[in-house]
Amino acid sequence: MKKVAIGIDIGGTNTAIGIVDKEGNIIVKDNIPTPAHGDIDIYISDLSVAVKELIKSVKLLNDDIEILGIGIGAPNGNYYNGTVEYAPNLSFKGVIPFVELLRSNFHDLEVIALTNDANAAAIGEMIYGGAKGMKNFVMFTLGTGVGSGIVVNGELVYGHDGFAGECGHTILVPDGRICGCGTPGHLEAYCSAPGMKRTAFELMAHYNASDSLLADRSFNELDSKMIFEAAEKGDKIAQEVFETTGRYLGQGLADTVHHLSPEAIFLFGGPTAAGDYIFKPVKESMEEHLLPIFRGKIKILPSKLKPGDAAIVGASALAWKEIQK
Repeated sequence: MKKVAIGIDIGGTNTAIGIVDKEGNIIVKDNIPTPAHGDIDIYISDLSVAVKELIKSVKLLNDDIEILGIGIGAPNGNYYNGTVEYAPNLSFKGVIPFVELLRSNFHDLEVIALTNDANAAAIGEMIYGGAKGMKNFVMFTLGTGVGSGIVVNGELVYGHDGFAGECGHTILVPDGRICGCGTPGHLEAYCSAPGMKRTAFELMAHYNASDSLLADRSFNELDSKMIFEAAEKGDKIAQEVFETTGRYLGQGLADTVHHLSPEAIFLFGGPTAAGDYIFKPVKESMEEHLLPIFRGKIKILPSKLKPGDAAIVGASALAWKEIQK
């Protein structure tokens, strides 16, 4: 019998669902809108219907399939309580007992577990990706924000309340840029995709760079992909954006190394597609800011999770991890 797990990734706009085998291959997938109406009961009902339809479709492909459990990645997901708590990008307010609500529609499944999206990515890297066999590593996810998942001695670190691992909110520049959370100077304000955009506009203003390939882009239009494409064409502003972002991120990673002494740090997300434009300055900056006892020891690696499927695969990995306990 083929054993599979279900992965659910809850985003601010869409909820992605997939059925994943033990090798991390998505057999079938679908998505539904993450609603703006704020009614959690309607959403749980819609989500349950979508999951059951996906189970039906996979059993049409292969009737000899066993569903082992459901893993869920969600903003502000609390692994200990199975709750989504005060998620700023979701319409559901307060503390939502998500696992309890979903379990009411899936009584036959023993494993239904939830964590935040960066933790799910870390577990995905450990189960399916480049961290196989590693006991101590950190996953940084670079996107709209900067998330992180910390693995120590083979176990994800949740802390006493379920919310450990917010390395993106390390204070990098005292009294610096206002982060999306409202606090000044956080790593996320400089090294997320929006942070890169802010850097680009600061540099264009500083150099009066009206000839930059980025100069005709509006603030809302510009994204990290455009910055990479401009850097590839030799644009000095775009190249300096990556150098500046890498310098800041390397400084933040050095702090992480000093706290945890990991074997490796994995980077995942849109900006990492720029390859050496981001990885080279990150490595140089991290080494510069490390204590001598750590220099030359810590690998900085790109995630081996497939970008388009990583959210689903990471969430499903949580179910596999629970089953292995």
